Amino acid sequence: MGSTFLLSLIGGFVSDTFISRFTTSIIFGFIEVLGLALVTIQAYSKDLQPAYCGKPTCIDGSKAVMFYFSLGLLALGAGGVKGALPALGGDQFDHKDPKEAKALARYFNWLLLSTTLGACVGVTGIVYLTTEKHKWYWGFFISAVATFIGFTVLALGKPFYRLREPKMADSPIVRITQVIVVAINNSKLALPDSPDELYEISKTENDFREEIISHTNQFRFLDKAAIVPKDSKTTPWTVCTVTQVEEVKILTRMLPILFSTVIMNTCLAQLQTFSVMQGNFMNRKIGNFNVPAASIPIIPLVFMSILVPIYEFFFVPFARKITKHPSGITQLQRVGVGLVLSAISMAIAGIVEVKRRDQAHRDIMKPISLFWLSFQYGIFGIADMFTLVGLLEFFYREAPIGMRSLSTSFTWLTLSFGYFLSTVFVNVINAITKRTSSSKQGWIHGLDLDSSHLNLFYWFLAILSCLNFLNYLYWASWYKYKTEEPDHSEPKAIDMTTEQLPVEEVPDPTEAKGEDLSTRPLVAEEEPEHTEAKAKDSSTGPLLVEEGSTVDGGVTEVHEGPSSVQTEDSKQQPTS
Repeated sequence: MGSTFLLSLIGGFVSDTFISRFTTSIIFGFIEVLGLALVTIQAYSKDLQPAYCGKPTCIDGSKAVMFYFSLGLLALGAGGVKGALPALGGDQFDHKDPKEAKALARYFNWLLLSTTLGACVGVTGIVYLTTEKHKWYWGFFISAVATFIGFTVLALGKPFYRLREPKMADSPIVRITQVIVVAINNSKLALPDSPDELYEISKTENDFREEIISHTNQFRFLDKAAIVPKDSKTTPWTVCTVTQVEEVKILTRMLPILFSTVIMNTCLAQLQTFSVMQGNFMNRKIGNFNVPAASIPIIPLVFMSILVPIYEFFFVPFARKITKHPSGITQLQRVGVGLVLSAISMAIAGIVEVKRRDQAHRDIMKPISLFWLSFQYGIFGIADMFTLVGLLEFFYREAPIGMRSLSTSFTWLTLSFGYFLSTVFVNVINAITKRTSSSKQGWIHGLDLDSSHLNLFYWFLAILSCLNFLNYLYWASWYKYKTEEPDHSEPKAIDMTTEQLPVEEVPDPTEAKGEDLSTRPLVAEEEPEHTEAKAKDSSTGPLLVEEGSTVDGGVTEVHEGPSSVQTEDSKQQPTS
């Protein structure tokens, strides 16, 4: 699991740099199906399975090569798809359009719901078939067929998708490296007094990357990468645009948010390991049916399957009326709710474990019901619903357009770190408590939970989760959301390639003569008594002439909102 989520970075990087997100999803989907097929073959053929040897692991030689190669393909394929597919779905919505912005938030909710429904089938039907009916290879075979059908459906939808082909110049690694290198090279230069003097591209230039990001005052050192060189030619390795610098700032601001959610995913790893072990020591019967221990995760999945539609159809519209936010609440608020619930889930898990162990000590033949685990699983399922979707939408919305796959992979990266950190915690805590306890045994030793102190480990994670939430609050309040567009109170920019520029009435002496102002040129024409004046803002193209503009001394000032641009007669400066 940890490797799969870690390898999602590869899928994100490839789809942002070399090929489209659709093509990336199809290629890595084929690799995933191939991995599942190899696992199925080895699970079916007795000749490809190792003989029992009485040791912890009995596999070696060519059988080990095939086993780990097929698992590697499975991890690479599934990880690559996770890195590209969510961003491909997000690309189908224009988040600048109010209606599509609402649909984008809905998309991530339905993405979670569809994944949850698939997991429900996996932990019930496939688990029952493989463990109770002893059809081990059938579980892998069904998964391979279902995955193949899924990617076939995805491929058939290609004519309807909005696809974006990346350019090598758009490579996230290259753009990030350029900013860091140029900022270091310009470290001895002084920043200009105004950010307007930093280098920025025009929307009409050929290398325009679909968005211009407004300047922010955080990480001012990186702004030195946008200082216009005086003696050298402007190249990507001598000066970077403000937008490019802001892209690096955005990714830097995301990192504390990313690491603040690792502890929650460490808690998730416990529910997929120790809680399943707890289930083995509990009464798993429902009437005459014996629930497989591996099917215990169905509890949070059922909660999520019910709560996602409730959240989408009832909570979001209600919250939207109050907050006016397309998603009801902001992405970081949603993540925060999930972090609080995960701490509560761990605290309850410790209480349930105390009850289970006490009952086992009193009468081992009458264990408590499996459904006591539904409290910790149910609360954590709600926490996961809030946090996972919140992170996916947050990393997608905030990321620069050319880095959305890589950024979305950060969600899976937190899961990967959580799984690996879980292993570290178990080993470290066992080593420490083994030395300090009177019994010379760790909190979690061996397979017998009745003689362990799993409840203390759960409470340790609950306390750590509370401290982590305080850390998250600090970084969430510090984070500045990306701004791409000017304030709505400013005049609206018009695309001159598709629309005519409206001209406001401008007081002029010729008005008394009955001259039609709508036919006058926007810029003052050359006249005997005036010098020719031209006005242009390289960042927004042609501008509206604000009411009250004058022609005086050969200088025409064209105003847009609070800023102004001067003509060639005045000193030309780089514009924001």
